[in-house]
Amino acid sequence: MNPEQAQLLATARQFGIQLSATPRGARLARLLAAEQLRTWELEAASEAAAHVVAELAANAVTHGRVPGRDFLLCLLATTATLRIEVTDTRGDLRPTLGRPTDTESGRGLLLVEALSDRWGVASGPVPRKTVWAEIGLTARP
Repeated sequence: MNPEQAQLLATARQFGIQLSATPRGARLARLLAAEQLRTWELEAASEAAAHVVAELAANAVTHGRVPGRDFLLCLLATTATLRIEVTDTRGDLRPTLGRPTDTESGRGLLLVEALSDRWGVASGPVPRKTVWAEIGLTARP
């Protein structure tokens, strides 16, 4: 491990929790994320992050739900970036990047796109998928 990687790991903060794939679990994800960011003293990013967590958790509950299986919320903060990850057990249903193709779905992802610097979807391990978003923590001009 080089010194730059060691420094990154030393300054990274991590939070993860498994929640029920229910509307209550999605609400709890947003509340827990906001509290964790307050604990980490990242209030500047907390409003945008709370909205992103709410949308990703709601999508996991609505589109990624498999009865009896939970979803996972993870937050990773470095000095420059907050990464939000929501993992569910419906890897076969992936959100599409870009604009929604119909008026009934995909509008929440437009909010995720607007509030984050980058977002995407990662597959695996089967049957899971992880939808992630990154929010910059450095001041913007």
